[in-house]
Amino acid sequence: MPQPQPQQNPQAVGFLYPGHSAEDDYPRLEAVLRETGAGLRLPLVHTDIGEDAHRVDALLEMGSAARLADGMRELAGRGAQAVVWACTSASFVFGWEGAHEQVRGLAATAGMPASSTSFAFVHAARALGVERVAVAATYPVDVAEHFVAFLKSAGIEVVALRGSGIITAAEVGTWGRSETLAMAGAGDHADAQAVLLPDTALHTAAYLPGLEEALGKPVLTANQVTVWEGLRLLGRPVTTDRLGALFAR
Repeated sequence: MPQPQPQQNPQAVGFLYPGHSAEDDYPRLEAVLRETGAGLRLPLVHTDIGEDAHRVDALLEMGSAARLADGMRELAGRGAQAVVWACTSASFVFGWEGAHEQVRGLAATAGMPASSTSFAFVHAARALGVERVAVAATYPVDVAEHFVAFLKSAGIEVVALRGSGIITAAEVGTWGRSETLAMAGAGDHADAQAVLLPDTALHTAAYLPGLEEALGKPVLTANQVTVWEGLRLLGRPVTTDRLGALFAR
């Protein structure tokens, strides 16, 4: 069967990524998408995070409108038709309404459709028909509880929560397959239809099939759902068996 040919002028989703930790997941994800012939680019720029801390006050500053606007100025001219704030914690800490306001402000600044990783988790769970989830977070529990509240506002029940107590994204970025698998397994629950790993500082792009095989259910991870959300904004679904159940549909 002939392979699909990429578009001559590929569409692009732009990502604003806080700091430096697991940003290499994005070229890895882009390479997988390229193998499908989808003809998509994923340009990424780094935003200034200020203090690297999984602490509510620091996260509110990290996700401030001024910092996102600075990131958009750097992303301008990269050919993006949609943009995603590639951060979970510095979106859900604003609460359901505040996170909507954050995205509306980003869309207005960007002049294009916009979203964030927190909303990506909600949309991904709905796409899979998932109503009950377990959350296995790298964050301290008090920060992770804000994510639980965010999911509850979306009508998603969290049947189990596990926090790992890690303060900095820099430390999360050092984790490999074994640490990620251990956290996901420890955070799983028999009643959960899926397990959510909400931190874009965590490398997961290379581990998705193995995570789902080990847990026997869909696993939604931050960088995975962030890219999927960007494709959703473009109206460009991509199917591959290398990025978990979310992309296998």
